[in-house]
Order: sequence, then C-alpha cells, then structure tokens
Amino acid sequence: MLPIASNTAAGFTLGDLTTVLLIGSATLIFCALAVRLSARTGLPSLLIYLGVGLAMGENGLGIDFEDQQLTLVLGYAALVLILIEGGLTTQWSSIRRSIAPAGLLATVGVMVSIIVVAAAGRYLLDWSWTTALLVAAIVSSTDAAAVFSVLRSVPLPRRLTGMLEAESGFNDAPVVLLVAALAERAAAPESAQPPLAIAGLAILELAVGAFVGVVVGYVGGQLVRRGATASSGLFAIGIVAVAVLAYAAAASVHASGFLATYVAALVLGNIGLPHHVAVHGFAAALGWLAQIGLFVLLGLLASPAGFSDQIVPAIVVGLVLLLVARPLSVAASVSWFGFSLRQQAFLSWAGLRGAVPVVLATVPVIARAPNVEWIFDLVFVLVVIFTVVQAPTLPWVARRLGVVEQHRARELTLESTPIEELGASLLHVEVGAKSHLHGVAVFELRLPQGSDVTLILRGGESMVPTPRTRLLHGDQLLIVTTDAQREQTERRLRAISSAGRLAEWNGGTRRPLRKRPGRPASPQA
Repeated sequence: MLPIASNTAAGFTLGDLTTVLLIGSATLIFCALAVRLSARTGLPSLLIYLGVGLAMGENGLGIDFEDQQLTLVLGYAALVLILIEGGLTTQWSSIRRSIAPAGLLATVGVMVSIIVVAAAGRYLLDWSWTTALLVAAIVSSTDAAAVFSVLRSVPLPRRLTGMLEAESGFNDAPVVLLVAALAERAAAPESAQPPLAIAGLAILELAVGAFVGVVVGYVGGQLVRRGATASSGLFAIGIVAVAVLAYAAAASVHASGFLATYVAALVLGNIGLPHHVAVHGFAAALGWLAQIGLFVLLGLLASPAGFSDQIVPAIVVGLVLLLVARPLSVAASVSWFGFSLRQQAFLSWAGLRGAVPVVLATVPVIARAPNVEWIFDLVFVLVVIFTVVQAPTLPWVARRLGVVEQHRARELTLESTPIEELGASLLHVEVGAKSHLHGVAVFELRLPQGSDVTLILRGGESMVPTPRTRLLHGDQLLIVTTDAQREQTERRLRAISSAGRLAEWNGGTRRPLRKRPGRPASPQA
C-alpha cells in the first residue's frame, strides 16, 4: 500500500503531522507543568505562555509566524471556549446582584475608559483622534481568562467575585464591536457610519446576542438533558456544543456572538443539568487548552524587535488606564449600587488585561488601516508590564483594602459521581485569621437541616468533629449539604464569620439586644 504522503503534492503531509505533534505535545506538557510556577509566583500563567511563544518565535527557535488573519480567527475560537468555561462554572446566585452594575461597567464604563485613554493618547502622545480612539478601545476590555485564574486565589466576598466574573464575561462583546467599527473608520473614513448609528447598531447587536444566548442555552440544555445518556463525557460534549451553537447562531444574524456564548453557558450552568462535574471538568480542560494555544500563538506572532520603541507609550497608556480611566469608569458605573470606596478601589485595581486586547490589536491591520502595525507591539508590551504589576499584588491589595473574606467556601470537584446522584454538594471552608468562626462550636453553627460538618483539617491532621468541637483560626472544614440547602448554608457561614455565633439569618448582622420590663437584657440568637 502506498503511503498517504506520496499522494500529497504540496499539502500537509504525515511528516508535517509528526513535527506538529512533537512540538505541540512538548509545548502542552511544559505549559501544564508551568502552572505550578504560576501558583508560586502569583503571576497569571498567560505570561509564561506568552514567553513560550516568544521563545519559539523568530528570535528563539526560529519558527516564522506572521499570519494575523489566522491569529484573529483562532483567537476568536479560543475566546469562545474561555467564555464557555466561565459561564458554565459561574453560579447565578454569585452574580445575580452584580448583573446590573457589571452590565453598566461593561458598557458605560468602557465608554468612559475609552474617552479618558483616547484624550491621553491625543494630548500626551500626540496621536490623531482616530488612532487614539482605536488604541483606547483595544485596551479597554478586561480579560476573562486572566480574571478567572486570579480570582481562584483571592478570597473575595461573593459580590466582588461575581462583579468581576460578570464584567469580564460581558465586556468582550461591546469592545469587539467598537474596535471593528473604529478599525473600519480608520481604513475608510469616507464610508464610516456616524457615531450615533454605530452606537445604535451596537446596542441592537448586544440585545439580540443576549436573547439568542438565553433561548439557545435553555432550549439546547433541555434537549441535551432529555437525550442524556449514561456517558458523562458525551453529555459534556453536547453541552459545550450548545454554547458554541449560540455563538454561531448569533454571529450568523450579525448579533454579538461572544455575549450569546457567555449567556448561553451561564444558562446551561444554572438549570440543574446532570453530570455537572463532568461538564465542568471538560469545559475547564477546553478552557486551559484554549488559553495555552492562544497565548503561545500570540507570543509567536509578536516581534521583540519592535518592543523597545513602544515601552514608553505603553507605560503612559497603562498608567492612565490603571490610575485614571479605570477608577473613573468604576465610579461612574457601580457607585449607584452601594459599593464602598474600598470595594471600588479594588475593582479598579483588578481590571486585568490579557489575550483579548492583544487579539483585537490585529483587527486594524486586517482591516487595512494605514500605519497601525505598531499597535500590536504597544498592546503586547502594555499587557505584559501591567499584568506583572497588577496580578501578583491583587491579594495584598485586597487585604490592605479590607475586602477579603475571613473564610472561603467553594465547591470541591470530585471524579466520582454518587454525591451528585444524591443531590448533594461538598463545601470546603477555610477559617481566616480574623473570622468570628473562631471559638464557635459545631452545634452553634446551626446549619440548615441536610448540612453537616464531616471533617476538619487542623495543623496538617484531619479529624471527625463532634457537635462540641470548637473551630479555630486556620481550620479547614469539609461540609456536606444538599443542593437545596447549599446557598442557605453558605449564607449562614458568612453571617457567623462576620458577626459571630449570635448572627441572625439576615445576612450576618447582629440584632440589638431586647429588654423585657424589669429584667436584664438577654441575647437573642
């Protein structure tokens, strides 16, 4: 039998496949191992992956890659998978109160940021208004991959975590529309639409995209649920395919595919589908694969020779963005919703940039706008510098601003599924250094019926607690709870952590002691 390669004149051969698999598998293994380095240093893994791409590029191993069109296409595909992971793993209860402020921050906040950064580019760097607005739009979006990875290591209150998750899931859509419109204006100013028309079209595309996401997510989820088999892996593929379908359906009618994807994944992750452990695991694996592939690809595309000329402009734009534009956009968007100044300061510092701005920096070149090739180098340098500055300092900033939680509750992901079949969840709770859970006996937690503390890890040793066992700072608790009581259990733990054993059920505040005539005050539990 003739080898397949002999029938291939100039196409992709088996030899090419071997080379690609060799380089690709070695890169994936190295990047997977590099996650440990990322955890130790606090730097997002995206920097390591960008470094891998640079090392493999023209100034390293000599791989010559300059296809910006392919980068944009693969970048969009990777962003779809990253948004799917974010939506599937986000609990509606954690972002419900943050939808309105996050929506404003992803729209009004983005516009405020663009105006401030564009003004800085025009008057500090002497760019034209067209160029300044284009650069400002490109760097205005926070990155879902960077935000999701960093938030896993910072014990924030649920409202702040939900705010950042929702914002990073929402703001890609309007920014992509704005960058595309501004790139077209830069390429052909005479045929560009007026700003009001662009704004109206963007609002329409976002609204239709959100609608498509809800419909496709719910209907597709019900169809996949009815056809669910015993194969959790096959079910997970079906769920991810529904979310991808939402992107394709929205994009085919010229609506926002990114918003449709995130909304569909959010719906799918919160309608009580079976096999949710397998679905989350599969989505997380795809998300990691997308991140690694995307950042390595962007590193390959970058040319270090142009970095030195963009260091100063990148620092100027980044400082204006971090210290002026982002705080103003946060204040204009969320101050109406009861966020304290400390919380707003943290939200300002936590606006991480990552793959999205670097991918969008290829759009002006593809649109054939004149003299915009340098924008990619500027955005690349900005993302690297300010990720190094912001990401490792987020835990410290959170502690200094006093916005950390003194306990953390998160669901454990297990490979086995019997607990899922019983309609139960596992919560892992860490008792912080200032938590009022310290000194509280297990029976004083008064967890709802169906919830129980099953294991305590203290000083490296585990023990099964009794009702009289008292919790201490640094304890790690394993709590089994029914799905129906999970949210109430978490609320109870948060209440006691913030207000002590006398905390009431109404969000963690103490009720004032009530006096009876002729009798001393007595605490009301």
